[in-house]
Amino acid sequence: MPISVERKRAVFRRLHDSGCFVLPNPWDVGSARLFAAMGFKALASTSSGYAWSQGRPDNKVTCEDVLSHLEMLCAATDLPVNADFESGFAATAQGVAANVRRCIDTGVAGLSIEDATGDARMPLYDFHEAVERVAAARGAIDSSGQDVMLIGRCEGFLTGETDLSKVIRRLVAYSEAGAECLYAPGVTKREQVAEVVKAVAPKPVNILMGAPGLTVMELAELGVRRISVGGAMARAAWGAVQRAAQEILEKGEFGEFAHAAKYADLNHLFDEK
Repeated sequence: MPISVERKRAVFRRLHDSGCFVLPNPWDVGSARLFAAMGFKALASTSSGYAWSQGRPDNKVTCEDVLSHLEMLCAATDLPVNADFESGFAATAQGVAANVRRCIDTGVAGLSIEDATGDARMPLYDFHEAVERVAAARGAIDSSGQDVMLIGRCEGFLTGETDLSKVIRRLVAYSEAGAECLYAPGVTKREQVAEVVKAVAPKPVNILMGAPGLTVMELAELGVRRISVGGAMARAAWGAVQRAAQEILEKGEFGEFAHAAKYADLNHLFDEK
């Protein structure tokens, strides 16, 4: 019998109480079921991975697309799903609140709101406006009566603002506005991670690992509660396909297929009988 949405949300919240866990980021139903079968405790969507699977660049899918995608991911397994909800798909705080209410209805256990505008001329929302948008998301969750975690994201390191003190200022403000977990993708150096964890304690911190670097154990020792990989799993899959295709085109050989998953294993994994 499938686990209820309420149960998934309760499980997800408890994962943040102690220790450190990894959230792999599936981009479709198949990858979600694969990660669940391998033993991960929760999942997170990836805006980039999903967009690429639709033949589009990151941040170029609609709110309707993402809501439908999230609904499918939530129904795919018994694991809780954290939604990469980008910047809320709205220009105003009121619009963010309205879309967050719709996101909650997909069955997600958590959702993130980031402060990136998508405009290269002003890559981050004004500080006060960004805080207002997080507060609007908080209000939407509270009014829904649903136990959905809110994650506040500062995209500074991804948009050229690498002054850690300014990033931390935003994270602290998002925490005060109601974010229950804080996240600054691009912060990966040991000293930076330690500063972020200390600044927002006792609230949990999410660290993005999209390349080799600190290990799960090292991040746990720094006090990190959860680790996500963003589009890295999807990039790894695309990379394998690219290498196999290039080998065929350039060498006329099929050696890369030696590393492919076994047909029987995949069939067994997806057999619902």
